[in-house]
Amino acid sequence: MTQLDEAGRQLRAAQSVLVLTGAGISTDSGIPDFRGPQGVWTKNPAAQAMFTIDRYVADPDVRRTSWLNRRDHPAWTAEPNPAHHALVAWERTGRLKAIATQNIDGLHQRAGSDPRRVLELHGTLWRAVCLSCGGVQPMASVIARVDAGEEDPPCLGCGGILKSATVSFGQSLDPLVLTAATDAARACDLVVAIGTSLQVYPAAGLCSVAVESGAHLVIVNAQPTGYDQLAAAVVREPIGAAVPALTGALEEVR
Repeated sequence: MTQLDEAGRQLRAAQSVLVLTGAGISTDSGIPDFRGPQGVWTKNPAAQAMFTIDRYVADPDVRRTSWLNRRDHPAWTAEPNPAHHALVAWERTGRLKAIATQNIDGLHQRAGSDPRRVLELHGTLWRAVCLSCGGVQPMASVIARVDAGEEDPPCLGCGGILKSATVSFGQSLDPLVLTAATDAARACDLVVAIGTSLQVYPAAGLCSVAVESGAHLVIVNAQPTGYDQLAAAVVREPIGAAVPALTGALEEVR
């Protein structure tokens, strides 16, 4: 039995599935990951400054670079790929209860996943937030100001610093989102980690929460992770092929 076969067996046996997704599920949609061979930080380690809240707040140059990065982000034109669509099919079987995603691209919702089941652990690129007054607005409205020549657009309400409604290093996760994800991890009987290096906490810790609560773990990722030894199956095949293949395993028992 291959690792993919065992993953399919685990999925067929499960009644309550939590999926944890990372950047690797979106690379087939043209959005680069961070730590892979062609990752954003692998190719340009200095880019991490844009994702560190202290550097972002203190350095106008970092903010100006960040706004150009947001304006040119591939998420605006990316389309969901077969792995995203496969998870919609998992949801329709009644097995998939929640998707806890580290991604900020919104592709799960665009593929058709129930937004109420998608827990965006690291926030979303599609909204902007003021770090002073907390005001939230569509990112498109701020990008329009960047296109009009504002290099570091301030909040129009209070003049504070704007950033994407994403979680940077040094910021805490939304406690309501994290609680919902933790509850889903405790309640599931299978957690499937897809396209994540499982290096960033507390997101990666959801695997431990699930396993300690009695769930099995399946990992679908090109590179080894620190949780491989806990997994019932570790699938190294390309995500865009492996996740749809697991959907086929489910359809065999319908």
